[in-house]
Amino acid sequence: MTRAPLSHSPKKTPRPAPMPPPRRSWGRRLLIWLAAGAVWGGVAVGAVIAFYALQLPSIGALMDETRRPGITLLARDGSLLATGGEFYATPRAVRDLPPHVWQAVVAIEDRRFFNHFGIDIIGLTRAIVVNLTEGRSAQGGSTLTQQVAKNVFLTNEKSLKRKVQEALLALWLERRYSKEQILGIYLNRVYLGGGAWGIDAASQRYFGKPATQLNLYEAAAIAGLLRAPTRLTPIRDPVATAGRAQVVLDAMVRANFIPEAAAQAAIASGAPMLGQIAAPRPGRHFADWVMEELGDIVPIDRDLVVQTTLDPALQRQTEEKLAAMLAQEGGERKIGEGAAVILDPDGAIRAMVGGRDYRRSQFNRALAPRQPGSSFKPFVFLAAMEAGWTAESRVEDSPLRIGSWTPDNYDRRFRGSVSLSQALAESLNIPTVRLAQDVGIKKVISLAHRLGIRAKLPANLAVALGAGEVTLLDLTGAYAALANGGKAAWPYGILSIRDRAGALLWQGEPIGDALIDPPIAASMRAMLRGVITHGTGKAAGVAGEGAVGKSGTTSDYRDAWFVGWDSTQGRVAGVWLGNDDNSPMARVTGGDVPAKLWAWLMLD
Repeated sequence: MTRAPLSHSPKKTPRPAPMPPPRRSWGRRLLIWLAAGAVWGGVAVGAVIAFYALQLPSIGALMDETRRPGITLLARDGSLLATGGEFYATPRAVRDLPPHVWQAVVAIEDRRFFNHFGIDIIGLTRAIVVNLTEGRSAQGGSTLTQQVAKNVFLTNEKSLKRKVQEALLALWLERRYSKEQILGIYLNRVYLGGGAWGIDAASQRYFGKPATQLNLYEAAAIAGLLRAPTRLTPIRDPVATAGRAQVVLDAMVRANFIPEAAAQAAIASGAPMLGQIAAPRPGRHFADWVMEELGDIVPIDRDLVVQTTLDPALQRQTEEKLAAMLAQEGGERKIGEGAAVILDPDGAIRAMVGGRDYRRSQFNRALAPRQPGSSFKPFVFLAAMEAGWTAESRVEDSPLRIGSWTPDNYDRRFRGSVSLSQALAESLNIPTVRLAQDVGIKKVISLAHRLGIRAKLPANLAVALGAGEVTLLDLTGAYAALANGGKAAWPYGILSIRDRAGALLWQGEPIGDALIDPPIAASMRAMLRGVITHGTGKAAGVAGEGAVGKSGTTSDYRDAWFVGWDSTQGRVAGVWLGNDDNSPMARVTGGDVPAKLWAWLMLD
């Protein structure tokens, strides 16, 4: 049987090999990577911006003032005496200012201010190039709008977060406010040194007038402070201020705000004034004291305007006379320092000088405890008269021994029986100690405290000769009580306190309580007049017939005092001379240089 042939399955056609993928060039791959990186970078930047945007402060806080309250001290005549804390003055709209005021700021800080949208791309690029070239941060690229954003909302923190928020706020400000409004916010909020915030505060601080009255040079000088307001103030460095003012004027010329001739004229006429500004205002020791006292009167929780008792003209004269006397007598007589206080008879402080030069030393010697020597003796004689003694009562000036202590008179002489008037006029020590023994030293101390001596005094008889320590201010105030007939005259320096809106917060009133019987006060006045007419204070006699006072000298001539009043002038004054290190002077007594200075202060 024949078998059929086996059938063969048809042959399969082989598939062609797959083509390899086309090779991309490295350039094309780089473009793809860059594109992807840009997308993801944009996403990342957008996320960062969104994150920081959510943390922006409330826009409603634009003009909120989160700062320490400012304190403005005015002299008796209403003139500016000093400022403390952060000083803000009247907000000024740009349209109310002379054009050269805002032009000076724009020229030196942001010349393209009116052309950019809040961020100056050209200025930023230039700053980056300069900083990279010089290898340091030589230029900044922030616009005025960015500075407003930073000053109002942010801090000076150097971080990416702050930079991003600053840029976002700048864009928002440009959309929300006009250029003039942004410039106005900047001018009213920028720090300009010396505690002054805003153009008007700086104008008041440095030139004593509102910003609406600034001339071209003054405007340039203030604008120049923006670079380093703490270091460049005319009070601290008038030479540096003048240099920056010239830079600002040159910038104003380049910005076509002023012609070259105007800049040169401003420099010629304005530069000399900066040296005058560098001199400190009168009454700086007094101002410091008032600032310290203020917190005990009212809470410092808002801006305060404080009217003080200081007489600027008398204060300046007192400073000049003390400095002149020390320059004349100080070297040869080894007098290093001094202090002076002038009061009204009710205790109002009209002048207070705490040292020969406030710039060299801010220490207030009018408040420093020192031994008063014989200028303390009137309290002993007052206590004796309250106990029944009179000016004509007799007391022995003869050798005296108390335990191991043997007091002696300055001239080491004894005069026998003397009247209280003679004993005080000649400043005799032994009769004074005998009176203190008779009356009791505790009564003497009590009377001194009653009249305003606040220091704790040791209860020993040496205190009768001024061995305790008192301040010149307290001692002069105690004499004022005698000058006004025996009424309280505790020194005070504040008349009224108001807030910035003018609301009265506190009004001072002299106490005026009777402390000494008027006849006793009158008798003491007559006895102290004898000190000048025929006693240890003859050098003060040139002050006139109304001059009344007492000298004081401590052992080894370490302290010399003269305190008293002039009824014709209505002034009570105290003078202290000595050295901060308590070293002796060259035989300077209270009836010597201090008496001469005191008499000079009493003369107009």
